[in-house]
Amino acid sequence: MYEAIIIGGGPAGLQAALTLGRMHRRTLLLDSGEYRNATVDHAHNLLGNDGVAPADLRRRGRAELAAYATVEVRDAMVSGVAANPDGVRVEVAGEELRADYLVLATGLADDLPPIPGVAEHWGNRVANCPFCHGHEFAGRPVAVLNASPHAAKLRGMLAPVASDVLVLDPAAVVRVDDAEDGLRLTLDDGETIDVAGAFVAPVSRQRAPFAAQLGLDVQESGAVRVDPFGRTSVERVFAAGDMAQPDHFPGPMSTLAAAIGAGQLAAVAIVQTLAAAYETTP
Repeated sequence: MYEAIIIGGGPAGLQAALTLGRMHRRTLLLDSGEYRNATVDHAHNLLGNDGVAPADLRRRGRAELAAYATVEVRDAMVSGVAANPDGVRVEVAGEELRADYLVLATGLADDLPPIPGVAEHWGNRVANCPFCHGHEFAGRPVAVLNASPHAAKLRGMLAPVASDVLVLDPAAVVRVDDAEDGLRLTLDDGETIDVAGAFVAPVSRQRAPFAAQLGLDVQESGAVRVDPFGRTSVERVFAAGDMAQPDHFPGPMSTLAAAIGAGQLAAVAIVQTLAAAYETTP
């Protein structure tokens, strides 16, 4: 019997485990080995780790967890979850594990525009977050492949960074290829445009089926609705990272720093709840 089970070994899950471990709470972290930023060579905008490889960050996080005897880490796929007022159950390789609380940190998956070449450059020269990838294109032209109203906002955000921001309808781009230190976009009229990088708006969805299995409330964005401490609509279930979105956020926050902060807050809420129950025990 664990006090908390965390599903997801990215920054939100690792931070939740670290916080729980430092408070000597019996914790299990389950990591499927699937990550949204698996194709990213260098992650940015994280204080003290700007430019870190996401795999290195995860490796260092795991090494830090090893110092805490109450934290167990397993590389395992979860097949099912359930929750009731008495606790949560998690199925792993035919085994049923029980805990007082569950933290979902399974992240989102991105469905990219069906333009040949976009997937091959995804996470490096093709991105969706200007905070994470914009500076690397500084002083050079970039493309925004986005036909939605969000394109104007993205153009304004990138204007001080890039030498030029070209907004293109994705339907007009027939392929994306390597060019000298950048990308070459081929348009449907045969014209080619060379840019340092491109930004797209993928359709994001829950990477794992657990929010649906538990019947969690979701936002219009598809992220799980949480309060500021990661509590979901189901008692004893928390969610953290880019899979979750509080009402006061305009959308899921897809940054490492935000994921780490959300994981810590969820763990703090669990520790405080466990402590309150202890205080009322005769």
